[in-house]
Amino acid sequence: MFIPGTVALQGESTKNVRIQNVNATIAVANIVRSSLGPQGLDKLLVDEIGEVTITNDGATILGNLDVEHPAAKVLVQLAGLQDQEVGDGTTSVVLVAAELLRLANDLVKDSIHPTTIINGYRIAMKTAVEYLKTQLLIPTKSLGPESFINAAKTSLSSKIIGLESDFFAKIVVDAIKGVAIMGKRGPKYPVTSVTVLKSPGKSTRESVLVDGFAFNYTRASQAMPRFIKKVKVAALDMPLTKEKLGLTVHVRVDNVKNLEEIRKREAEITKERIDMILKAGANVVLTTKSIDDYNLKYFSDAGAIAIRHIDHNDMRKVCKATGAKLLISFADLNGEETFDPSSLGEAEEISQEFISDNELIVFKGCKTTNSQSIILRGPNTFMLDEAERSIHDALCIVSQAFESRYVVPGGGAIETELSVYLEKFAKTLATKEQLAVMQFAEALLVIPKTLAVNAACDAIDLVAKLRAKHHEAQTCEDEETRKKLRNFGLDLFEQNIRDNLHAGILEPLISKLKMIKFATEAAITILRIDDLIKIYPEADDQKEEDMEAM
Repeated sequence: MFIPGTVALQGESTKNVRIQNVNATIAVANIVRSSLGPQGLDKLLVDEIGEVTITNDGATILGNLDVEHPAAKVLVQLAGLQDQEVGDGTTSVVLVAAELLRLANDLVKDSIHPTTIINGYRIAMKTAVEYLKTQLLIPTKSLGPESFINAAKTSLSSKIIGLESDFFAKIVVDAIKGVAIMGKRGPKYPVTSVTVLKSPGKSTRESVLVDGFAFNYTRASQAMPRFIKKVKVAALDMPLTKEKLGLTVHVRVDNVKNLEEIRKREAEITKERIDMILKAGANVVLTTKSIDDYNLKYFSDAGAIAIRHIDHNDMRKVCKATGAKLLISFADLNGEETFDPSSLGEAEEISQEFISDNELIVFKGCKTTNSQSIILRGPNTFMLDEAERSIHDALCIVSQAFESRYVVPGGGAIETELSVYLEKFAKTLATKEQLAVMQFAEALLVIPKTLAVNAACDAIDLVAKLRAKHHEAQTCEDEETRKKLRNFGLDLFEQNIRDNLHAGILEPLISKLKMIKFATEAAITILRIDDLIKIYPEADDQKEEDMEAM
């Protein structure tokens, strides 16, 4: 007899589970494989309600997939983590993780225990990271300010606005420089302090950078001033409308004059609240709710600006920039209505400006953080959405380059150099881990191979030339020649190899470090799984039989 509520467990063989996991991860990697690199293709995503997204961003593509397989979900989360930590390189980290698993599965078929493979992968990861930190990094100080422009151009080259990478790279670098704040360990460049607004129309080269925090709102009344200095900001999450009695409140009056006094008092309550805000020193009032047209005259008479119906996300950004506190009520602990001047935010000035066919509110000189705003133009919303994602990735890359102060050559140069070095290192190991280190080195070549394939190049020929250059770098005795040869990567437009440092193909050091670490840990997590247990709920007919038996 089955007790109601029990479940049945079903186990699968270790071999089948591992094969299923590897196949699932390879299937996920194949979805984003063709989107890697400057010649990568875009994906058209349509969700269940018909919402269309056109993108080649790995995190966006995988984030929109309805993935059910547990191992495949690990790669989806991996792409999200890379996007959160670095901002770019999401496709690369998924490809490397899937390739590590595929090659590990080949070793398992050759009777190599998964624990041995895991140990070998960890040895290879630590060795690669140490070699990358000590031999391959290039200080941005030695390259000058142009290195940040080149890092931004490298990130944008694979995006929809890649043809305008020179134009947008300068905007991105200027925006990041404009939000610099001094921290305990040096300057910080928070990407969240850069606001990106989309304005459909015209071409992408009409996009502009605005010094300050801009958002898509205007004054609630044309009678209000367009410009105010020494701004004091009051942020409210409540309406400033005529106070009305609740639906369940009944008032009985014997005289019509008393009814007029009630209506007058309802209007006075809101006026008293507005006077209380203005007397506290506020000259800019923002609210997520409504403000009656009747009450707008009080702000106009006081020379203040009022803005209504502000989105909560925009309100949080304003509060963060100016230091204002968002109030949901005027009531204090004693039950009385007060307004504390300490809840006001500050900025040097506020203005309503005509930018890119639209009027925007712009805060400058905010108290808490420096702010910059990028106004994106484009022919349609699909392109603007993808351009916004592209700008965000570039902002993250430039911010990482500024903060880490080190870059590395791109175009497959780092992956090939590490692969050749690990092959040489593996031969020094006298244990079975040597095989895993060799496979780790082989897995790193998936990046230059995929870049070449996506550019319609002969991947075998180009990767062979690239490996020969980096093997020469390993054996060359002249230090200067060795350093130069290490920088060789793919030139996908000329279908050849070149010195990518000299060509300006640069990526932040942190991007490669995170890619190697995250991909290895994800592969190890899936490789450790040797069984799959599914829990099946009890069938309805079985429940009825059990109830009858009881």
